[in-house]
Amino acid sequence: MILASTRVRTLLWLTLFAITMAYVEAALVVHLRSLYYPNAPQSIFPLQLLSHRDLAIELGREAMTIIMILSVALLAAKTFAHRFAAFVYIFGLWDLGYYLWLKVFIDWPQSWTEWDVLFLIPWPWLGPWLAPVAIALLFCLWGGYVLVTTSKLFFTRRWVSLFLLGAVLGLFAFLAPAMPLLPGGEEAFRGYQPTSFPWPLFVIGFMLMVLSLVGALHQK
Repeated sequence: MILASTRVRTLLWLTLFAITMAYVEAALVVHLRSLYYPNAPQSIFPLQLLSHRDLAIELGREAMTIIMILSVALLAAKTFAHRFAAFVYIFGLWDLGYYLWLKVFIDWPQSWTEWDVLFLIPWPWLGPWLAPVAIALLFCLWGGYVLVTTSKLFFTRRWVSLFLLGAVLGLFAFLAPAMPLLPGGEEAFRGYQPTSFPWPLFVIGFMLMVLSLVGALHQK
């Protein structure tokens, strides 16, 4: 009973951290949109380019965000499996909370198919906001379940390989829209309007991640 209470308490603190961290990120994005899209902060396409200073700061902030999530996950659990669960739980809830706070602050997104700039390292990740939310929901549900139950994880080579393959396919789906612009350098992104997203590739990657995470819970 004491152990179960400790697990629930840990999950509550991780939840609070993720939601408040999402608030901070959403607030920053609102300020950036107000600066670069003063007339229509709900619409970020055609794309406006950040100044070199703001871009450098934003790249650093993204890297520091991942380090923050990793640090809390390492402090919240003792085994690799539960640290991984804590990391994906925080990451998923942070992403879900980010879009929720943006909806509260500036009523965005306004449609199910709106595109977003998801990340900037190593180049802009682009895609409809529903795609990252699907991954975030998977991470949040799976990580939360692992953290509050006594289920043992078995990260065999098969499940690890499937997860990594799914993650790579999902990552490529987000990187692919901007890939043709890379030879043109910075100016190629000015005024860019995305048109198509590789949904089949994303869905395959997503299903592989689902299969691997669920399989790791039931491996004998």
